[in-house]
Amino acid sequence: QVQLVESGGGLVQPGGSLTLSCAVSGIRFSNYTVGWYRRAPGKQRELVATISQDMITNYADSVKGRFTISRDNAKTMVYLQMNALKPEDTAVYICNARHVFYYYWGQGTQVSVSS
Repeated sequence: QVQLVESGGGLVQPGGSLTLSCAVSGIRFSNYTVGWYRRAPGKQRELVATISQDMITNYADSVKGRFTISRDNAKTMVYLQMNALKPEDTAVYICNARHVFYYYWGQGTQVSVSS
């Protein structure tokens, strides 16, 4: 059974920081590109950041310089360090793992940025 379980979401004030974690099981983790997507109310799911098995990272323009994605293959974990958070970052953040045509998704964790 494949499981992706996110944690670390919450309510934070603008300018604050949060670190999201995603625990992955049931796949050969090191073979997968992993990443984070987000879905804001009334919006389509969008890519936030990905990190490949070769440690190549990609970020949405809106989060470049503020967010950092990382992975720990030994722990089969994915992280998203979020700094300088803005209200427009408010969304459900969803962990993803993909390899060839296999795509797996977590349930998401809510991040709310508000004063």
